[in-house]
Amino acid sequence: QVQVAESGGGTVHAGGSLRLSCTASGLGLGFATVVMGWFRQVPGKERELVSCISADGDSTNYADPVKGRFAISRDNSKDTLYLQMNNLKPEETAMYYCAQPSRSYYSGGAYYCGLARHYWGQGTQVTVSS
Repeated sequence: QVQVAESGGGTVHAGGSLRLSCTASGLGLGFATVVMGWFRQVPGKERELVSCISADGDSTNYADPVKGRFAISRDNSKDTLYLQMNNLKPEETAMYYCAQPSRSYYSGGAYYCGLARHYWGQGTQVTVSS
């Protein structure tokens, strides 16, 4: 049984920071064996990939709008995924989800991930006020 729980969202002013956490179990052969990612969705828009990280944590990918401001990490000993978000912008107000991307691959030395097939968690709301 897959269980995913996101936390750490809240309301901050533009330029503020938040750290999201996600605990997950029941994925693949264990949390430490699967690629994980953070996704976000604004009502009326499609869900988008924010960032992803390989199972061993050595490879990461970031959407262009968040590069240099967000940092994804994981602690496989705690089955936990993190997203440190700095210098937040109002347009980043969204529900944030963690999930297992449907695919991941390397191309030209860079690491890429796709969207997830299933979003098991309830998400955590991030609101950035201007």
